[in-house]
Amino acid sequence: MTPWWGKVVVVWALSRLVTTSLILVLASVQGPNAWTGASPKYTDFATMWDGRWYNIVAAVGYPSVLPLTDGGQIGENAWAFMPGYPVVARLIMELTNFPWAPVAVFVSVGFSLGTALLFYRLMARVQSPATALFSVVLFCVAPLSPILQFAYAESMYLFFLTLALYLLLERRYWLLFPVIAVMALTRPSGLAFALALGLHVIYRFVTRRRDPFSVAERMLAASVAVFSALMGLAWPIAAWAATDDLMAYTDTELAWRAPYIGYVELVPFTAWFQGGVWWLGSPWGIAVVTALILTFAVLLFTPAVRRLGVDLRLWVASYGLYLLAVFFPQSSTFRLLMPMFPLLGAAALPRSRIYRVSIVLLFVAGQWGWLLICWGVDGYDWTPP
Repeated sequence: MTPWWGKVVVVWALSRLVTTSLILVLASVQGPNAWTGASPKYTDFATMWDGRWYNIVAAVGYPSVLPLTDGGQIGENAWAFMPGYPVVARLIMELTNFPWAPVAVFVSVGFSLGTALLFYRLMARVQSPATALFSVVLFCVAPLSPILQFAYAESMYLFFLTLALYLLLERRYWLLFPVIAVMALTRPSGLAFALALGLHVIYRFVTRRRDPFSVAERMLAASVAVFSALMGLAWPIAAWAATDDLMAYTDTELAWRAPYIGYVELVPFTAWFQGGVWWLGSPWGIAVVTALILTFAVLLFTPAVRRLGVDLRLWVASYGLYLLAVFFPQSSTFRLLMPMFPLLGAAALPRSRIYRVSIVLLFVAGQWGWLLICWGVDGYDWTPP
């Protein structure tokens, strides 16, 4: 009998064959652009867009003087890209003497396999083995799964996020400290995970009669939540220390939304409504964003999502609230939704063969759509991944 990890490896390998084929087809018709010439080879095609920023970080680190636009605002710069992923790539580059492009792809692909294996273990805590395996199938063929083999930090981040969620469900709080430290310095997530941990502590305290929650365990879990919050602030503080500018990180992030709404201050819980008005006008933009928020809230209480358990739902809710508070909706928002991937477990529940085949085909078609819209470059491209 094939062990669970063998089945996951087969699913992962087959999915990578499909995704790589789609990528190669698109690369073969890619015209010259800011990053590559026409019809680039795979590693060049896979290191476009933000991959160049991670390359800069791996090669020269971060600027001590922030670049300014002609209008005097802080422009786009490397501080928007956390060090976890480029540091790992740089270490491998030093050990192997290989260049950035193949190493960056290798790191992403390696972490994608690790994430698939961990995701099975995570889903197996709340689902049957067969459903957990199909959850992995959906993860591996999801519309944004091509990014798992590009020079982006998502693959590494999802690995540590999955590990953190697994440890949370196992209640192995001590081991969360190093995992959160790496995770929070790979992609912005420390504050969202701190909220999930805080809600976890409250829930366990309220239900302590049927699920004992000792004082020592309360203190430990609360300490992890505080640590996660501190790690969520660590990178903005590092940018401040290096540049002597308190708002260095925040203003750098705001530079990416300036082409849409200009240079504005970060006011929590306003960006989605600003984006709604920019995309759809008023009042339709406000109405659509409000409907999305309500739909998301209702989704968390549907029977399929409730079967994922309290802790995974707390993470999804916390991360959704974090996105609502600080991010501006545009084409890269699809990528920013990836940390909600435990919801794939709810999508994996129906056992109908027709349903399962259909959703896999739909997801693969979604990969092609995302590659065309967000990754391939066609002249002046305003849909970054």
